[in-house]
Amino acid sequence: MPLRLHFYGAAGTVTGSCFMLETGTVRILVDCGMFQGSKTERELNYRHFPFRAAGISALCLTHAHIDHSGLIPKLTKAGFDGPIYATQATADLASIMLPDSGHIQEMEVENLNRRNSQRGRAPVFPIYTAEEALASLAQFRAVPYGEWLDVAPGFRARYWNAGHLLGSASIEIEVASDTGGAPTRLLFSGDVGPDHKLLQPSPDGPRDLDYVILESTYGDTDRAGVTIMSRRRMLRDEVREARKKPSGVLLIPSFAVERTQELLVDLRALMEAGEIPEIPVFIDSPLASRASDIFQRHAGELRDGDDLVRALRSRWVRFTQSVEESKAIDRIHSFHIIIAASGMCEAGRIRHHLRAWLWRDDATVLFVGYQAQGTLGRILQEGVSRVRIRGEEVRVRARMRTLDLYSGHADAPELAAWLADRRPVRRGVFLVHGEAPALSALQASLGGDARAHRPIIADLDDVFDLSGDVARLLEAPERRLPPEVTGHRDWHNDYSDLILDLNAVIEKAADRKAKEVVIRRLRRALHEEG
Repeated sequence: MPLRLHFYGAAGTVTGSCFMLETGTVRILVDCGMFQGSKTERELNYRHFPFRAAGISALCLTHAHIDHSGLIPKLTKAGFDGPIYATQATADLASIMLPDSGHIQEMEVENLNRRNSQRGRAPVFPIYTAEEALASLAQFRAVPYGEWLDVAPGFRARYWNAGHLLGSASIEIEVASDTGGAPTRLLFSGDVGPDHKLLQPSPDGPRDLDYVILESTYGDTDRAGVTIMSRRRMLRDEVREARKKPSGVLLIPSFAVERTQELLVDLRALMEAGEIPEIPVFIDSPLASRASDIFQRHAGELRDGDDLVRALRSRWVRFTQSVEESKAIDRIHSFHIIIAASGMCEAGRIRHHLRAWLWRDDATVLFVGYQAQGTLGRILQEGVSRVRIRGEEVRVRARMRTLDLYSGHADAPELAAWLADRRPVRRGVFLVHGEAPALSALQASLGGDARAHRPIIADLDDVFDLSGDVARLLEAPERRLPPEVTGHRDWHNDYSDLILDLNAVIEKAADRKAKEVVIRRLRRALHEEG
């Protein structure tokens, strides 16, 4: 019986997680996530799936983060009517995150169509609506950790706590042999949590596997010596430094689910210990507010769950719901902290706050998680003097700081140790969910961890035959993007930089005549190029 593994996302890039296992008669998906990163990658979300949604037997979901779950409503809209297997906590989080994603798309498309109408362009449509996201929730089926479940004919799955997020899982899948031999055993790591995760236990998983599909987000990073207490001290230092501007702000772009909650626990601990004064902290994200309610309901499943509940109920924490409440924060003239989504600054209310504060030297922007290539967060993190936000040019005078210790991802040594605990892995390891430097570094460091096999770096839309003793790459199908595009800046980023550079050159021209000379030269260059 043939067994094929398709890499439809999170291959050469850190988002869009989606894998298909296919036998002669049955197809199942592991994850169906949304692409983030460069505009070229995000445009994949609007294209048709590279597979037929109708007839897929089941979807096994590792966790609720949008880069793993965000295209589920699109999948059901396209004809998938099978079960979606997830832990109860993942199902609960998806029940707020997917409708929120649909709502954001509706709002952004409405704003875009307003501009398109003015420019005489055709209207565009959201990938899915909040209503369509709500409809997809009916297909979720809650599963416990550690119990085998028949998910489709010839397929059974078992969920292991991945230590990454409330409800997150690594998914073990057995595919039966049609000859009566031993089944093929695979483990999809999902996102593997680090050793110093505040709210989650250490990641777990089975041993004795044929294949492991392993994330590699931080495959080139070693956070040696990091502990919860050392991370807390570094956060204290960042707050103290930012607070030297008494009328300023500390802006923290953060994922609404779990990272925001961890930050609150640490801020509460620092304030109660007198290491920083009590400071108003605005959680400017309706999604974070709803997610916090779910975290409180599941507090018994979390490490330090009681500390989280106390932090969420602290008098200095203020959750905003309406747009009016969000805008009212702009009228505060004393130092305060704003935690707002999205974590990579690609959407949501953080963009409003960045536009309001980036040009001021009394603002500090603190990045506390991974920033994918091509995102506004990565562009700011790398140090630029100007950016464009919603078509408007903004000068960057705010301090840019990074404290990348709140990530829910294991670093390279932790990934290697996690994989070592899965031994023996007899037939191969695939590296996914990473950008090129991380993938190459992890591949080199793992070396022989898969016994006789060098880990395989999969490209987007690769398909492998797993029927033999080793994985065999099949003839490349039509690729949606070439490998050199995924996980990199794209022409949209270069175009934005060009516009900013042009404006800077014209502004620096001494007078009207000098500006006209610059413009004539540009026009001549464009004419010669054409």
